[in-house]
Amino acid sequence: MGRAAAGDGGTRAARSALDRADQLLAAARAVRADHRRAVDAVRAVLDPMLDALVAEELATIPVGRLKDVTEGRLRVTAVEQGGLTTVGQVHATGRYALRALPGVGAQTADQALAAAGRIAHAVRDTVSVRLTVDGPEPPDAAFTALVVALHRLVAAGPEAVRARDAALGLVTALEGPLADAAPLRRRLPALFLGREARARANGAVAAVRTALTAAEERGLAGAFAQASVDLLRAPGTPAAAWVDFELRSTEYYVLLADLSGTGPDRDAAEGFLPASVADRVRGLRLDDSLLRVSLRGYQSFGARFALAQRRVVLGDEMGLGKTVQAVAALAHLAARGGTHFLVVCPASVLINWTREIRSRSTLSVVPVHGPDRREAFAEWRGSGGVALTTFDALTGLPEAAEVPERPGMLVVDEAHFVKNPAARRSRAVAGWAERADHVLLLTGTPMENRVAEFRSLVALLRPDLAPSLDVTRAAAGSAAFRRAVSPVYLRRNQEDVLSELPPLVRVDEWVEFSEGDREAYGEAVAGGHFMRMRRAAYARPEVSANLARLRELVAEAAANGHKVVVFSYFRDVLATVRKALGEDVAGPLAGDVSAARRQLMVDEFAAARGHAVLLSQIQAGGTGLNMQAASVVVLCEPQIKPTLEHQAVARAHRMGQIRTVQVHRLLTADSVDERMLALLARKERLFDAYARRSEVAEASPEALDVSDAALARRIVEEEQLRLTGGAPAPLE
Repeated sequence: MGRAAAGDGGTRAARSALDRADQLLAAARAVRADHRRAVDAVRAVLDPMLDALVAEELATIPVGRLKDVTEGRLRVTAVEQGGLTTVGQVHATGRYALRALPGVGAQTADQALAAAGRIAHAVRDTVSVRLTVDGPEPPDAAFTALVVALHRLVAAGPEAVRARDAALGLVTALEGPLADAAPLRRRLPALFLGREARARANGAVAAVRTALTAAEERGLAGAFAQASVDLLRAPGTPAAAWVDFELRSTEYYVLLADLSGTGPDRDAAEGFLPASVADRVRGLRLDDSLLRVSLRGYQSFGARFALAQRRVVLGDEMGLGKTVQAVAALAHLAARGGTHFLVVCPASVLINWTREIRSRSTLSVVPVHGPDRREAFAEWRGSGGVALTTFDALTGLPEAAEVPERPGMLVVDEAHFVKNPAARRSRAVAGWAERADHVLLLTGTPMENRVAEFRSLVALLRPDLAPSLDVTRAAAGSAAFRRAVSPVYLRRNQEDVLSELPPLVRVDEWVEFSEGDREAYGEAVAGGHFMRMRRAAYARPEVSANLARLRELVAEAAANGHKVVVFSYFRDVLATVRKALGEDVAGPLAGDVSAARRQLMVDEFAAARGHAVLLSQIQAGGTGLNMQAASVVVLCEPQIKPTLEHQAVARAHRMGQIRTVQVHRLLTADSVDERMLALLARKERLFDAYARRSEVAEASPEALDVSDAALARRIVEEEQLRLTGGAPAPLE
């Protein structure tokens, strides 16, 4: 009797577990179905748009290309004579209509359609839908329908994607065991089960209980319920969807790339790494459970590169999200049990880092900066999290060797700040790099002028690798150099991985000196003052031709409701511009403005309704701040270092920008500007070859050594000769 009661109790417990599993399985299936319906709603709008883009592209491809696809086997003469002159026309024509053309038989028709289909498939991989708010008002109905459909998935967030993935795993884990355990649900059949059948059913119940325990630990029931609620919400209004798109366009484009399958070329997204390195990185699965955002494919690869290779330089071009890739790597390590992490950055971006970590992950942040930095450092040692400090603050903290806690990862932002190994801050960073399990150096310009600068960063990571990165290897060409740096260096460029980035329109605004300008310039040249020569166009505001053109550009932007950022190297030029434009302009952002105040200026600029103007020194605003609110950038003068202009423009033309960005560079004819542009053209090409492309120009190594001082002396001498009637020295 007692044994029977015990058996009944075990059976009841098993049935209870199976009932709970049924409920959880139903919730998992519901989440998958809800997510599929939301995706289908997007595809219903997106697919016709992609089809139209493919048709538009095919309409430009001559029908003769079909012969190339079939390696010359297809005879297209009869097709052309039948009036079909493009691949698009062939692709849109049915088989029987093709066969009806004189001279086109069944085999030719089938071959032509197959070849056209192959080209169409290849084109489909290259086209993408770009959403923009620059278009007509109101926005096109199809684009609005797409934004509304995407809005539901974006609002549901990455949590809904994780719930869908967890649901898929749970369905796989439960369906089989529930079927095997079915006999235990029926009282009479359960009594007559054979030994093997009962053992199989009991094993299935055990598997169900294991899956239930794991699901409860992960809180999947609640996650499924919330995801379904989010995915079943009524579509937002078009206005609400467009506003949300402006606020977080990156999330929309991540979804678009995923659903359309039109991401960047894989080799480009992986920085053209050798297969041996790329395969190793692909094999690492990124744990994103502590992230609050979805990553683009190339960003996931960047985070995995840092984790798989352990000690690396991430040199992505500005605007591609190096910070979020670093946060993803930190979050992965934290999810796997890591407790202590250290981020070192310039003071100007400390606040931005704090915001990024808190908004994009669930990681705790401990700012270690200011007068209380030692107390904050002690707090971090005790409680863990991400210690966020500056280069200067780091030198005032205990040395790494004195601290028992080993960081799971050291992240160094703007890592070219530590390119001089003899500097105090470089030695402090090196000490922590020796102690950290992973080291991630972030910099957009690791090889600005000399390969030696990049070699010093590599020495911080891999002393064994640094000696091989000499100028001889550099001069050997891009392939040799890429092989040498591939274990530690990854770089991607905007045009390679951001297909949705709006256009960047560059305009050189050449201006003639006024008489007053020319007089001021002549005085600066006679005195041999290079910096005065560079800003002579603004020395006499009442007659400044450059200032007049700047006013026109700002007025045009105001008429179109565009926000403007004005960059100059010189504080007095910005003061002149501010006086000329009126006191309601914001700024200037400058080196002596606190990081908190700089961020506040940028936030207020972004929040302003309609037109606004922000002034910034190019050194202060060119790094660390996101200015996607601006769609017009004005450079008051050309810069000695090409990277300064690249960085400044990239603050506006970056991931998240949804408007065409206009860049106006004010240049004065017959002046230092012309000389600078000519001399810098070669330096620009070398920078592009070494740093931007991660390749090496086929040039002599000494060609890279162009110092700013030497350039300035040469320009002054040539301008003095020109203005006094002498012949300027020939340019190399």
